[in-house]
Amino acid sequence: MGEGMPNNYWSLPLKVSALWLICVIVFFCFFQSDLQNSSPQNNNTQQSQSTETRSSTSNAEKRSLLYEEMAADLGKNGARFLNQGKTSQSLNLSDLFTFEDGTVRPVLKALDTPVRANVLYLSSQYSVPISEAVKSVLLPYFNGVMWFQDSSIYHFSMFHASHHIAPVPAVENEVEAEADSVEAVSRSLCPMHIVLDRVILMSSGVLLGCWQVVSGEDPVTIRARLRAVLPNAPKKQLYNEAMLHTSFARLLGPAKNLTQQENEMSQVEFFGNLVSKLNSKLHGYEATVSELWYVEEQDLLALALNGRMKIRKFPLRCSSHR
Repeated sequence: MGEGMPNNYWSLPLKVSALWLICVIVFFCFFQSDLQNSSPQNNNTQQSQSTETRSSTSNAEKRSLLYEEMAADLGKNGARFLNQGKTSQSLNLSDLFTFEDGTVRPVLKALDTPVRANVLYLSSQYSVPISEAVKSVLLPYFNGVMWFQDSSIYHFSMFHASHHIAPVPAVENEVEAEADSVEAVSRSLCPMHIVLDRVILMSSGVLLGCWQVVSGEDPVTIRARLRAVLPNAPKKQLYNEAMLHTSFARLLGPAKNLTQQENEMSQVEFFGNLVSKLNSKLHGYEATVSELWYVEEQDLLALALNGRMKIRKFPLRCSSHR
């Protein structure tokens, strides 16, 4: 018979296999532990991103619903501006404009306490084409009874440290401190990419561009940050927190040079056709907003009426975003 197998023939392979098995088990345990430790952080990140997406979507929906409601205003209330109505801030139009030699002129009224407004600025690169489109549609009908917003100061009202309805007096060093705080907010904001959702004519005669946010901070967030650094500001602000709008012009009198077909239209139908023409030209118009302004308006509605004002311009730096 051949020689028998040595007694320790299987001992070495068994030892090696056992060692490998132990290593695999230890590695698996450490891997599971790391996976469990990292999961909460990943879940938190995903939940945070999901929350931000839902919030952004929710704010966009709020704006859409708000714009729908605003667009229905003319049909519900008619063209009140034809009867010398009031602005959205309860100011009489007759107190704001006069007519001289076929020209509309603003009535500038000095304020005891300047309005301190924080606005996002729309540069002339984007505002001039809008202004030209508005004039091309409306001037043939409203020449001499229409006020155009100066295209060099198109803006989006965000937050007021003081406004004419609820003045908040401030001495010079307090104003400077407010401006410094607003500048700090601007450094935390990235430029906003926006798109014009629709043009709306309100019953007060004001023509508005209503926008949606494509990227960048939402107006709700911007207003919240400004409120946080301006604690003495009026609790009641002038505009809805989600709103992002620009005033393009204001109608102040009846249309002229109407065709026979237009003369047979109701007021609502005629103005609706004009707004439809403007939307066909401007809907989907895109722009980038890259400046936040802190404006002291010495005259009532100085930004709207080209009155006296002091402007501090702060670029959206994105340096400490999030």
